[in-house]
Amino acid sequence: MDEQIMRKRVYGGDHDDPDPGPRPGRLYVELVGGPLDGLLLDVTGWTAERLLEGAALSTELGRYTGGRALYGPRTDDPRRFDWAGDSP
Repeated sequence: MDEQIMRKRVYGGDHDDPDPGPRPGRLYVELVGGPLDGLLLDVTGWTAERLLEGAALSTELGRYTGGRALYGPRTDDPRRFDWAGDSP
C-alpha cells in the first residue's frame, strides 16, 4: 500500500485507536473536500455498481447536526470520492 495512504485516518474508526490508519488487505478511497476531507473510506467488497452510487456518510461536522456528507466517485480517478454536499 502507498506510504501516503498508510498515514491517513479511516472514516468510522475509533478516535481512541492507537493505529487509526488503513489495514492491509482492505480497499480504500480517499474523501476529497467537505467535512470529511482527507479521510479514507473502506470500500472493501463494494461492487462496481455500488462504487458508482457513492456514499452518504454520517457526520457531526457538516451543515446539519447529525446529518450526512454526500460523496461520489471522481470520473477520472476512482480512488477518490468528491464531496457533493450535505444532507439532513
